[in-house]
This record gives sequence, C-alpha cells and structure tokens, in this order.
Amino acid sequence: MKKIITVAVLLISSMFYAQNNGVTGKWKTIDDETGQAKSIVEIYEKSGKIYGKVIEIFDTEHKKDLCKDCSGEDANKPILGLTIIKGLSKDGNEYSSGEIMDPKNGRHYKCTIVLQSKDKLKVRGYIGFALLGRTQYWYRVK
Repeated sequence: MKKIITVAVLLISSMFYAQNNGVTGKWKTIDDETGQAKSIVEIYEKSGKIYGKVIEIFDTEHKKDLCKDCSGEDANKPILGLTIIKGLSKDGNEYSSGEIMDPKNGRHYKCTIVLQSKDKLKVRGYIGFALLGRTQYWYRVK
C-alpha cells in the first residue's frame, strides 16, 4: 500500500512539475543589438495553440509606440498588448507551424520555440527554411 501511495505522489508531483515548467508564462526578451532586456512577452495557450503577447516594454520612450509598419489588423496598433506569436502547435519537444511578428518592421516569420531549460526559451524566426533565420533566447520572469 505504501508503494502505491508513493508512486501516486510521484506521478502527481511530476505532472505539476511538467505543467509549471512548460513554455507558457512570462518571458523577458533581449534586444539583439544592445543585449539589454527589451520587453516581457506572455506566452499562453488558447484552443490548443500557443500565442505570445507583449505585456511590458522596459524603455519608457517606447511604451506608447505603435506598430507603424504592421499591416492588416495590427496596423498602427500599440505594440504594448500586441500578439506577436500566433498559432504554434506542439510537435515533440518544440512548438511550430505558427508565426512570429517583428513589431520593428511588421514582418511575419515562421516560428519555432523550444524550452531549453525551465527558465530559458529558444525562439527562432525564419523565412522558408529554419536555417535561414534568427534565434533569440528569452528568460522566464520569476
């Protein structure tokens, strides 16, 4: 009986560990050029897909910036609150088959994200082939 209880406790705790250490949550983005923290993106699940929204911008001069180069529904919307990751699906240990948008230039890229560790997220945006793109590492906000 003790073995059954021990196994049950281990299974339940491992489920909670896996849920609390997935890609969802708040992530600090780092500027490619300066190496400084740029924003916080909240990654969340909706209808089985993964999305990411800008919820904080650190540079006070840019908190009210609009996405001037965006098109469609995102045109001239505030970057703060903008959904920049859309429609990623889980595929093994990564999330893909969606897109990421760069609010600096309004361009959309295919996107793959992979949890490198519980607090480090690899985010890759690319055109065509994954080899032709850019990788950033985002860090979990605690």
